[in-house]
Amino acid sequence: MEEVELMVTQAASKVPDPAFWQGKRVLLTGHTGFKGAWCAMWLRALGANVTALALPPENGDNLFALAGVESDCDSHFVDLRDGERVREIVEKSRPQIVLHLAAQALVRRSVRDPVTTWQSNVVGTLNLLQALRDLKDLEVVLVVTSDKVYANDGQGRAFSEGDQLGGKDPYSASKAACEILVRSMRETYFRDTPVATVRGGNVIGGGDFSEDRLAPDCVRAVCSGMPVILRQPRATRPWQHVLDCLCGYLLYAQALATRPSMPLAMNIGPESAHDLPVLTFAEMLLMEMRRPDLLLIEEEKGSVEAPRLALNPALARETLGWADRLVGAEAITATARWYNAWNAAADVATLTRREIAAYQGLE
Repeated sequence: MEEVELMVTQAASKVPDPAFWQGKRVLLTGHTGFKGAWCAMWLRALGANVTALALPPENGDNLFALAGVESDCDSHFVDLRDGERVREIVEKSRPQIVLHLAAQALVRRSVRDPVTTWQSNVVGTLNLLQALRDLKDLEVVLVVTSDKVYANDGQGRAFSEGDQLGGKDPYSASKAACEILVRSMRETYFRDTPVATVRGGNVIGGGDFSEDRLAPDCVRAVCSGMPVILRQPRATRPWQHVLDCLCGYLLYAQALATRPSMPLAMNIGPESAHDLPVLTFAEMLLMEMRRPDLLLIEEEKGSVEAPRLALNPALARETLGWADRLVGAEAITATARWYNAWNAAADVATLTRREIAAYQGLE
């Protein structure tokens, strides 16, 4: 239980209010992904009635299957590009709160397949918003985009919500376009309902098995004994534990539903002072997993990924009372402990639920 105690002792911030979420009809997209699976389990712990839609989980290890997330929600395997099917589920579930996490979120995959990326991230979001337009009880729509939506000039400053949108690679550009789409739909069709966007950091934590992400790559290296290859060892990222990120999302949705005049775009990211280079992050994670020898640097020339990403979370701190509890090394330690337990054949559902309960203060 040591990893659970670690979470409780971190600097305090607000957590979602069970009284708000109890019995709420919530539509969650992307529940077969890493963040979405954690979110579905947390919403269940808060007492929400969750309808969830997403593509089937990809082959191989995934948190959705390992933790039995299907039991936490009314689960539907749906492609958001199928507007008719999305509408059917929306009309049947009549959500009060919508949390839109589904996306094609991998930069290198977006370079290989820009068409699917743009269709998923823009057309998929459009289909969802179109289906939500005529709902009577809709209270909030929160669309998750990315820290990569900003026009990054490479100077390394932490971006604030009012900074210019941009994006050089298809993933980043599609998410910036999604921001514009959301604003246009809100101002045209949702004038009485808050429809907002939220921009998280580089999220880490147990249960991420995605391709081309550093923490899962390190985990695969430990399991296979083959070294993890670092393409941009000096690049700096706003690493953020999944529980801190989701806490911000849930608090923001809660505030949008209960407080008038909330901002309609929000950064949920760590203070830039806690950002770490890729090399340092990998070294620390592999050390926690007792395989510091599994590192190989092969720098990639002409990468489309920015050398530095940083977010300014001041607005979330001021308006939500939110702050990261697991910063820097603590986030890495919590992540490694989850994977070490998984690798030792721990019960993943129990492990994950305990971490959520401890963070929420339910244990």
